Amino acid sequence: MTVTAYQTARSRAETPRSAEFRLISEITGEMMDAETAGMKGAMLMPSLHRNRQMWSAFTTDCGATGNGLPKELRAQIISIGLWVERFTSDVVAGREPIGELIAINRTIMEGLRGQRLAA
Repeated sequence: MTVTAYQTARSRAETPRSAEFRLISEITGEMMDAETAGMKGAMLMPSLHRNRQMWSAFTTDCGATGNGLPKELRAQIISIGLWVERFTSDVVAGREPIGELIAINRTIMEGLRGQRLAA
C-alpha cells in the first residue's frame, strides 16, 4: 500500500477529534524531543512554529460562526491559544522553558483522549 493510499484510508476513518489528538501528539512529541536534546531559543523554532500554527487554527475555528462546541469551551480554547502565542515568544527569548507548552498540550490530549473513550 502506498503512503497516499494509507493517508486516504486514514482520513476516511479518522474523526475530527482523533485528527486533533494525532496532531497535538505529533507536535508535543517534537517539542519533547527538542527539550530532551537541550535545545534552547531559536533552535526550538521549528516545533514552536508548528505548535503556534496549530493553536492559531484552534483559536480561529473556535471563533468561527457555526462552531458546534459549547460557548464556554470555545472561550477557554481561545484563551489558551492566546496564552500559547505570548508564552512561545518568551520561550524563544529564553525567558521561559518549553515544558509549560508541552504540559498544556498534554492536558488537552488527556481531555481529547477521555472524550474519545467516552464515545
